[in-house]
Amino acid sequence: MNPVHIKLKEGGRIAERVIVAGDPARVKQISELLEDAKLVNDNRGLLAYTGKYRGVDVSIVTHGMGVPSVLIVLEELVMLGAKAVVRVGSCGAMYEGARIGDIIIATGCSYYPGGAYYQYQREIVCGPSSPDFELTLNLYEVSKQLDVSPKLGPVLSSDAFYAEDPDFAKKWMGRGVIAVEMECAALFNVALMRDIKAAAILMVSDSLLEDIGFAGAEELREHADKAARIALEALTRTEVSS
Repeated sequence: MNPVHIKLKEGGRIAERVIVAGDPARVKQISELLEDAKLVNDNRGLLAYTGKYRGVDVSIVTHGMGVPSVLIVLEELVMLGAKAVVRVGSCGAMYEGARIGDIIIATGCSYYPGGAYYQYQREIVCGPSSPDFELTLNLYEVSKQLDVSPKLGPVLSSDAFYAEDPDFAKKWMGRGVIAVEMECAALFNVALMRDIKAAAILMVSDSLLEDIGFAGAEELREHADKAARIALEALTRTEVSS
């Protein structure tokens, strides 16, 4: 099957190593870290750039918001040859003392089964949703080498951005979850099903426990640059199958 949404421009291609992000503005920002980056798709606003980082081919691709959107993009990236994918995204913290821009490396992800998950699993179960070990380890090791102290732990993918009630954070913290976002569970689960590597590095944009404000794309720009450099270094160190 050919991709329906990522329509590559003439001569365009997707690299085996890919960074994905929800915000097109963040994708454009990260693309500026590549050498000779070229816009290879802008259909439906799913900006995609391909260039080189330290001589290694890398693509930077928009995945939009939520599980259905990220799965459309992931499936089409696999069709186009992607073998290792890192999400560089934002999240709401669920731990004490969080600060805007804290770096989190997801070690797993919870999700409420249903919707797209049900259609993939064919029953009401929460399938395995863990990132690739090598890629995640590379994210951690690069972070430490760059004097970044990431917080490690499982996160939660939620479909409803505005639906958290007062007990939401307390309940999920009690289950060991340290942050909430919208895409990692689907990314990890379907990457396992498609036999590719996936991982995620996240930046805290707000906290569900205390008022630290809410950081949008511009406020997170410096932190996104740091997270993207970590992701790029990690990707270049990660082996992909031929």
